[in-house]
Amino acid sequence: MEGGNSPSLQLQQLPLATAAVSVQPHADSFSYKENLIGALLAIFGHLVISIALNLQKYSHIRLAGSKDPRAYFKTKTWWCGLFLLVLGELGVFSSYAFAPLSLIVPLSAVSVIASAIIGIIFIKEKWKPKEFLSCGLAIIGTYLLITFGPNSHEKMTGENITRHLVSWPFLLYMLVEIIIFCLLLYFYKEKNANYIVVILLLVALLGSMTVVTVKAVAGMIVVSIQGNLQLDYPIFYIMLVCMIATAIFQATFLAQASQLYDSSQIASIGYILSTTAAITAGATFYLDFTGEDVLHICMFALGCLIAFLGVFLITRNRKKSVPFEPYISMDAMPGMQNMHDKGIAVQPDLKTSFSYGALENNDNMPEIYTPATLPIVQEQHGSKGVSAPPYRVLEHSKKE
Repeated sequence: MEGGNSPSLQLQQLPLATAAVSVQPHADSFSYKENLIGALLAIFGHLVISIALNLQKYSHIRLAGSKDPRAYFKTKTWWCGLFLLVLGELGVFSSYAFAPLSLIVPLSAVSVIASAIIGIIFIKEKWKPKEFLSCGLAIIGTYLLITFGPNSHEKMTGENITRHLVSWPFLLYMLVEIIIFCLLLYFYKEKNANYIVVILLLVALLGSMTVVTVKAVAGMIVVSIQGNLQLDYPIFYIMLVCMIATAIFQATFLAQASQLYDSSQIASIGYILSTTAAITAGATFYLDFTGEDVLHICMFALGCLIAFLGVFLITRNRKKSVPFEPYISMDAMPGMQNMHDKGIAVQPDLKTSFSYGALENNDNMPEIYTPATLPIVQEQHGSKGVSAPPYRVLEHSKKE
């Protein structure tokens, strides 16, 4: 009996094995489709954000060059830029629900590329041929990132996120990150280490937690829309609060960095550090590179390096904007010492201003500061034993 039934059993098991084999290519094609949807949403979002920021920049420039007394927030151009900015942020936010974190984060290079191209076309910024090469490098790096990006997908349910949150790789990563963050914050606050790398490392560490929580929140919202409600899990609100808190502190440190350093330096160094920290967080929390072969990982790393180089070269070639400040040039006054003569400053700033010789309104001051006395040695025309008295600069009052 058993020998007679064995052929029929083999025939019955054959279609099941065939069906099991055919499921895997379908799943792979679906995961690549999700990668493509997430990448396109991220690229669309960053493009729209670049257009929005340049629209607002154009609004400020047009108001500064005209006699229009309106404030910038009363112009249609600025409000159009704000609407596009919100739309772009929504596109980037939704992209995290479809593609792996390590694939979406480096695509922020698209924003730098688009801003550079839009600045050439609409704001008439001047570029050199080598700067087009920088854009080409960034585009090649972006292409490699999309082509060889990680292909790990799982449903962002409350159970999966909780399981990742208490996994030992992420707990170890969090311990190391907290120690580094506390050390950097100590040197920044107590030792006045206001270096750009220190500040942007703080931003990058906070940003890595921001993108981890953004992916969790966006993924749980998409799963809820698809019919499997996830908003009743406490982990959703924990991630939401962490996302808002880290984003606020991240913006605070960025604002402090923008007061000390040029925006082009912040854009390039911040992109490199934030992308590196975010990819590391995605690899430890969501296990983005699990199951990937060595070739894909190496090509993805190469794409990151090329994108880093392209963004760095684009921002490095930008000229620093020097604000216009009227001043009195002491070089134009004959017979007077200037600020370069033996390091002696003869025109001190009023009210300890940062700009040397800046014109200030002194109507509310009863009397202007008395100029310094400048001894001028007179040529000896008389006898050698007689010394001429030094001339003194007269003290002028405000009425004179």
